[in-house]
Amino acid sequence: AAICTQGRLAAAGHALAGYFGVRRDHVHYLCMPMFHGNAVLAGWAPALAGGAAVALRRRFSASAFLPDVRRYGATYFTYVGRAVQYLLATPPGPDDRDHPLRAGFGTEAGTVDAARFADRFGVRLTEGYGSSEGGAALRRSPDTPPGAIGTAAPGEDLAVVDPETGAELPRARLDAAGRLLNGAEAIGELVNRGRSSFEGYWRNPEATAARTRGRTSAQAGAGWYWTGDLFFRDADGFFHFAGRTDDRLRVDSENLAATMIENILARYAPATGVAVHAVPDPVAGDQVMATLALRDGAVFDPDDFVAFLAAQPDLGTKMAPRFVRTVAALPVTATHKVHRAALRRTGFRCPEPVWWSPLDAGPAGRAYRPFGEADRAALLAHYADHDRAHLLER
Repeated sequence: AAICTQGRLAAAGHALAGYFGVRRDHVHYLCMPMFHGNAVLAGWAPALAGGAAVALRRRFSASAFLPDVRRYGATYFTYVGRAVQYLLATPPGPDDRDHPLRAGFGTEAGTVDAARFADRFGVRLTEGYGSSEGGAALRRSPDTPPGAIGTAAPGEDLAVVDPETGAELPRARLDAAGRLLNGAEAIGELVNRGRSSFEGYWRNPEATAARTRGRTSAQAGAGWYWTGDLFFRDADGFFHFAGRTDDRLRVDSENLAATMIENILARYAPATGVAVHAVPDPVAGDQVMATLALRDGAVFDPDDFVAFLAAQPDLGTKMAPRFVRTVAALPVTATHKVHRAALRRTGFRCPEPVWWSPLDAGPAGRAYRPFGEADRAALLAHYADHDRAHLLER
């Protein structure tokens, strides 16, 4: 557990209260778990600092969200993970904009779903970045472009670096639509090279040291705060979230970030949710596996999916999924984040339908066919032949 003193809690509350203009006649709707930093730091603390009321729900409910907002006159809410997608999955109504809500603040909604939320409910979502540890923070400004989180807070020396060497990476190149063109060289780990408010982990000196001791035998970046999060930084200095370091994939010697692929696949209309993770390649590196939560009544059409992939200008040559798993709903944790560990653990050995581009058919994404029992047996034998079957258990 990260140590969070009352002073740091108060500072976070005052900063957000100032940013969102919190007043005494506002109501903060807290529907995320109170054991999570999102509800405490981003919901309760700014309400306390600004004198706003708090409407506290025992647990999140997508169907009860708008009725609660109207009942309590909520003007602000916080979210994490899949909550926004759950709200978008509720049946649309003619009164979706009939409510007092004026702002939402959280993480990991994704650019596509944030735009859909604003279009449907008339509420702009503000994506923030911070952590319970307080090691690094980004702030938004009026000129923050769509898709970006913001710039470094005053006094913080933030950089995107190679997680192996600590070397600062080149700035990202974006096209006119804001799509990343050089992800392989621009995506790295976000570090704070200056002073931070990180206060350590409760009774866990080893974990505390791991955040600041540097990387590799040369201890590159010793003394920095290593966030464990992937980012890229554009030419104007704005930081863009690209996933967690354990969501990094290496396909044919190219480094990829799962979140970047998810943001592209989120445009696929039949899907209500997408999760991307690595599956070990039977010979070397990884392959991309995508799990699609399909809309009610939707059926996966491999030809339609191939056509969709071909139409995405920012889908790199190594980004197309080798495996596609279809589910009714993505598994989530208690804080409504996608349960990636569960998806990685089962991989293509899951009970749900899986489609794949066979390894001997060339680059993934050109065609898909059902992944049957014979395919599974042959592929597992391929792993065993190269002594990599144990990697499927990671």
